[in-house]
Amino acid sequence: MELGRLEYLQALVTEFQVTDSPDAKEQVLANLANFAYDPKNYEYLRQLQVLDLFLDTLTEDSETLVEFAIGGLCNLCLDRTNRDYILEANGVEHVINCLSSSNEETVMSAVTTLMYLTTPQSRQQTTALPVVECMLRFSLSANRRLSNLAAVFLEDYCTPPQVEEARNLSKHTAVGIPLPKD
Repeated sequence: MELGRLEYLQALVTEFQVTDSPDAKEQVLANLANFAYDPKNYEYLRQLQVLDLFLDTLTEDSETLVEFAIGGLCNLCLDRTNRDYILEANGVEHVINCLSSSNEETVMSAVTTLMYLTTPQSRQQTTALPVVECMLRFSLSANRRLSNLAAVFLEDYCTPPQVEEARNLSKHTAVGIPLPKD
């Protein structure tokens, strides 16, 4: 007998919660993040509290778990209900923390997630001064994917005065911090 979609997703969530194997946790979380890509799964994933699982995992020490969790959130927040849930759960703060990851995919997903989480109500938080400063640094990155994504963020989500304020502040506070090399 074939498991239904909900039962299969429930089995994945249960396995993630009960396994002691770091490799198994990573594999299960990667699977859940992939399922988060399909809108047919949104309701099931909400029912199984996978958004909370992803949000909780953003604070793990494992770079790989964090990468898959932010990737899953990035996939889920295209949906208005999921986006609103993430915003109400103070998810923006956790997403912003992912911007300092050394993992390129984590950073790319975090920037994209911030874009998807930006609403008139959340804009003040998603485009806070430290975030804009960070995007300015990313826009100077030798990594074309990152620099292009950061440029889009600055252009489409920030106001010119915000960008100018961050530029001026960076001139004074970035002393001794090397910029990314081209």
